[in-house]
Amino acid sequence: MPDPTTGVSRIVAITTPGTGVGCGYGAGADSRPIVTNRGTPVNRTPTAGLPGPFDRLRQQAAVRDAAGLTRRLRPRPAGSPLLDLAGNDYLGLARHPDVTAAGAQACLDWGGGSTGSRLVTGSTALHAELEAEIAEFTGFEAALVFASGYAANIAAVTSLGGPGTLLASDAANHASLIDGCRLSRAEREVVRHGDPEALRKALAGHDGPALAITESVFSVDGDAAPLAALAAVCREFGAGLVVDDAHGLGVLGDGGRGALHAAGLAGAPDVVATATLSKSLGAQGGVVLGPAVVIEHLVNVARTFIFDTGLAPAAAGAALAALGVLRREPERAVRARGAARTFHELLTAAGLDATAPDACVVSVRAPSPEAAVAWAQRCREDGLSVGCFRPPSVPDGISRLRLTARADLTEEQIRGAVDVIVRTAPPE
Repeated sequence: MPDPTTGVSRIVAITTPGTGVGCGYGAGADSRPIVTNRGTPVNRTPTAGLPGPFDRLRQQAAVRDAAGLTRRLRPRPAGSPLLDLAGNDYLGLARHPDVTAAGAQACLDWGGGSTGSRLVTGSTALHAELEAEIAEFTGFEAALVFASGYAANIAAVTSLGGPGTLLASDAANHASLIDGCRLSRAEREVVRHGDPEALRKALAGHDGPALAITESVFSVDGDAAPLAALAAVCREFGAGLVVDDAHGLGVLGDGGRGALHAAGLAGAPDVVATATLSKSLGAQGGVVLGPAVVIEHLVNVARTFIFDTGLAPAAAGAALAALGVLRREPERAVRARGAARTFHELLTAAGLDATAPDACVVSVRAPSPEAAVAWAQRCREDGLSVGCFRPPSVPDGISRLRLTARADLTEEQIRGAVDVIVRTAPPE
């Protein structure tokens, strides 16, 4: 709108009285009126000799290249000949005929996208069915699905945090949980990895609401958090527990019902879980599970729910079908965990430094980032796709190959993969 005294346009975010909810994207519960220029024109005159606004990016790229840390996309064909130990399709459901057929049918029924945010046109009967099914399967009172697991984690942490709240976050947490803590405007304390006593110390030093934030199974080394012990500490101080079960859902608990179910914490009034639909369920998206009061709160305040386009119907349909397969074939979870244990046994017997898996992730340490990248490339050339984790993705500075076991791997495939990894291993 033009300023009445200067005629200079100003941009103002209008909020609804008493609600703090703005009329456009980016507004929310913490909105403030936003004014640019403050009535004073801003003149920008080009100045010869100044660097371009993105020249610094070339300098940063050169530093990354010199350190061997540049990330590059590698599109894969639909029919890749490589044996995949890099993806997270733990149960082998991404290409299951029931799952792909359900995804295709949902696309035909509902369209290629959900057409809007969940609060406008993005909620379908399929979304509601998926939420009811996954809540019942995992043992939680209610569920809310998101367009990605990252969005689900951001929603849970920012909506349950806030000023005056302490977020005690495990030092090995995923980037999405870390970003949620940063965005929450809460007091934050990073606690020693997997250590209930470190959590107790953090909670004891805070007077006010608090949450412990952890993964159930950590995505780099595949170790499990001591959930029962962490929950006990939280209850000493009246704190809530938020657990990212992305790597537990589908492979841990009775029939793959998840790490919270296995720990006897599913459905507890002081526990919230998040998960992806893109790993064990072979689809796409994320979910927050917890007490109905928490889910209702997220519907009303979570910005990655309110302002994001809803999960695509094809992904919702595929995830729903995957849950059906898992209910009928609970042995898939057992097979996936067994494959991971076999990888660990064979790799350590061959003299490699491999982590013992608590679910389906096995990490094999490399002597340097350069050695890890070269090792992964040699594996590819030998027909095997493996993950390669190196700084800055791994804050402990230890580079690794990361292997993900699957329920549909044969004994021959497992032994063949181990043979490739051992044969191509760099010297220590």
